[in-house]
Amino acid sequence: MTVAETTGGAVLRRALRRQRARVAAGIALLCTHQATEALVPVAIGVVIDRAVATGDVRALLLSLAGLAALFTVLAFAYRAGARLAFAAVEHEAHTTRVEIVRSALDPRGRRSGLRDGELLSVTASDAELSALVVRVAGLTAAALTAIVVAAVALLVVDIPLGLGVLIGVPLLVVALQRMAPLLTRRSTSQQEALAATTALAVDLVTGLRVLRGIGAQDHAARRYAGASRHALDVTLRAATTKGLHLGLTTTVNGLFLATVAGFAGWLALQGRLTIGELVAVVGLAQFIAEPVQTLGYCVQLFAMARASAGRVARVLGAAPVVQPGDAGPPAPGPSRLALDGVSYAGLDDVNLRVGAGEILGVLAYDPSDAEALVALLAGRVPRAEHRGTLRVDGVPADELHIDAARATILVEQHDVALFEGTLRNNLCAGTSVDDEVLRAAVRAAAAEDVLAAHPHGLDRLLTERGANLSGGQRQRIGLARALVADPPVLVLHNPTTAVDSVTEGLLAARLATARGTGTRGTVLITTSPALLRITDRVAVIDRGRVVAEGPHELLLASDARYREETLR
Repeated sequence: MTVAETTGGAVLRRALRRQRARVAAGIALLCTHQATEALVPVAIGVVIDRAVATGDVRALLLSLAGLAALFTVLAFAYRAGARLAFAAVEHEAHTTRVEIVRSALDPRGRRSGLRDGELLSVTASDAELSALVVRVAGLTAAALTAIVVAAVALLVVDIPLGLGVLIGVPLLVVALQRMAPLLTRRSTSQQEALAATTALAVDLVTGLRVLRGIGAQDHAARRYAGASRHALDVTLRAATTKGLHLGLTTTVNGLFLATVAGFAGWLALQGRLTIGELVAVVGLAQFIAEPVQTLGYCVQLFAMARASAGRVARVLGAAPVVQPGDAGPPAPGPSRLALDGVSYAGLDDVNLRVGAGEILGVLAYDPSDAEALVALLAGRVPRAEHRGTLRVDGVPADELHIDAARATILVEQHDVALFEGTLRNNLCAGTSVDDEVLRAAVRAAAAEDVLAAHPHGLDRLLTERGANLSGGQRQRIGLARALVADPPVLVLHNPTTAVDSVTEGLLAARLATARGTGTRGTVLITTSPALLRITDRVAVIDRGRVVAEGPHELLLASDARYREETLR
């Protein structure tokens, strides 16, 4: 499904196409169930007229055998059909969830405009609700089959009765359908409010330590209570609308049933219906209440599915942030990384070079300039939003395939993202790596204490976001993971902000040994004098421009501003 065609309707139609085999089989079985169930009152009426009223024992036994066979088919068809229908819903929900996650993890980025908590809500709730269109298809077909069979049976008994059902039921369905747009709007508002509340909860839980540190937890709790109250109000409005729709369906259905049964009773008094036919008509009139109620329920389900499908489409149809090229990995060159006249955000005509085997330090007096540079090097900035050229081994970065670009440049930010699982899995990042390589990377990152502090070592379990590690430990494990990857160009952004000075000095020395040889290039975007000391040269950015460049010691001796920024 392309971005252009990703709409709520397209999501629903695609669900039906993908599950067409299960849907078709389920519809056939559910329609069989409803048809046989509609025939039950007809069969009972026939038994009364031809066996009970006549006292024919043989006919009664045959009738009972026929009823047993009818109920056997009825029960089997429902069980198998319902199983297929629910399987179709769950398979489609699973497939949609996988697609949403794949979209959210797209290395090009997606412009969905949704926060993490909202994406979580779409994945957990909207994917399931949008898949309900599969169930709606089966229930609707089965309900219509039941009504048609009942109407035909009534036509056989009495033409006016049959015509009344054939005309009256569609009118009822159309009338009830008038509330569908309101149900969709209320369902949409409900899902959006719940998603916003989930997103807020994720934000608050993520920043709980910070909130406690500044004493803002009470304010955060009040803010969440307000958002939760709004979600409750919206949910109650949606529930009220659904209840009103259900009440109208039940009331109208009851009136229709009473009309049909009353007319049949009048016909029996006139002698136009036998006792068996009267029983059949009353039974059919009572039975019709179920499929009509089902159609009303389908209206509600479809309204919820359409509302959620629109939110799913917003994620799946979000345009990529960047549009990479299709070139493969470039051959290593003397200049591993080059910025030629690059301007973006606060950066203005920046020129930088990183040679093979070189460690380049970048000191930005304004942290926002450092963030802008990191975003550029990480490939998160669309080509149209920056001027100049970023080259990787002489090839413009926007011409590289996304996999080639990521295989060449690795950006490790100071806000390290660790995942729930073992330390080994976090370091390997899905690849197969020898334990000796892992331990060497951990040592280079001065993170041996993380292994030594736990008896399981590399198999130590980390909680979500690595919360059972300190900030400094998380940063060093993130650096070790980057060293395990051993990229041709490694960009580190403030990798030691949570590390004490002694450990920082040890880390710097080991990093120089690990990255300062061979053909690899390294960029250290930092204000740390310990890290700047191991660089071959430092580029200083002030007000978006490179204002000085040279060895760290030379800049310390000749530039008062540089000395003030690095030694304070």
